Amino acid sequence: MTGTALIPTPGRPAQNLRVRVIPMLLIDRNGRLVKTVKFGKRTYIGDPINAVRIFNTKAVDELVLIDIDASADGREPAYDHIAEIASEAFMPVAYGGGLNTMDQIACTIDCGVEKVILSGVLAQGTDLIETAAKRWGGQAVTVCLPVGRNWRGRQQVRLAQGKKPMKDDLDTVVTRVTDAGAGEIIIYAIAHDGTWGGYDTDLCAQVARATSLPVVACGGAGAPEHFRAATDAGCAAVAAGSMFIYRAKGQGVLINYPSKVQLDAYFS
Repeated sequence: MTGTALIPTPGRPAQNLRVRVIPMLLIDRNGRLVKTVKFGKRTYIGDPINAVRIFNTKAVDELVLIDIDASADGREPAYDHIAEIASEAFMPVAYGGGLNTMDQIACTIDCGVEKVILSGVLAQGTDLIETAAKRWGGQAVTVCLPVGRNWRGRQQVRLAQGKKPMKDDLDTVVTRVTDAGAGEIIIYAIAHDGTWGGYDTDLCAQVARATSLPVVACGGAGAPEHFRAATDAGCAAVAAGSMFIYRAKGQGVLINYPSKVQLDAYFS
């Protein structure tokens, strides 16, 4: 469904890999589809199920669905809503938000999602990642690392909607996630979120060098050339929100996704 590109992943031989292009849908505590800018300002978009139905007609590889308020609210995932969305999707769905126990992960997978995305639980270590990977396999466990710069200008993982920095340096966190058995890492550049200015390719390259796992770039996509820049930096896949939700920057909502011909052209 998508094109292929020669991806020169830093530290590993170049391989002819299939590039996944993934819409990311953010939902709030009320189950509404929203879009954020730098993990701050939110814009209401509409009903996520309507978006999923449109993506069904676009031959989308997979969807990422994240409840951005679940962990902050201290609540479990909204299982009924997840199940409703997953039942409408013709493509694999990965879900993240409010996942802190094996029971919660099991309930979420029972809702019909193919992957769970763990993030906030990293504040307690990587035990849940390791246990979940052993039970369902690494391919079912994705870790999302929101990353921003500290006052010294160094990249660091920042949990809790970007408000809680981890003490360990970025490379150490990536290594621990890799060793715990996760199947892939989403690297979410906070400062680039919703800006349309392109991915943080330096960050992408740093993480790709630090892990053997597939890395998914997220945060900042606004043009097709940004996809290629991310894969050239070592990412195996790209995720985007604004670009697939709006007609263009500063314009109205228009759920969209590139055609196979367009994707082939992006990565040729």
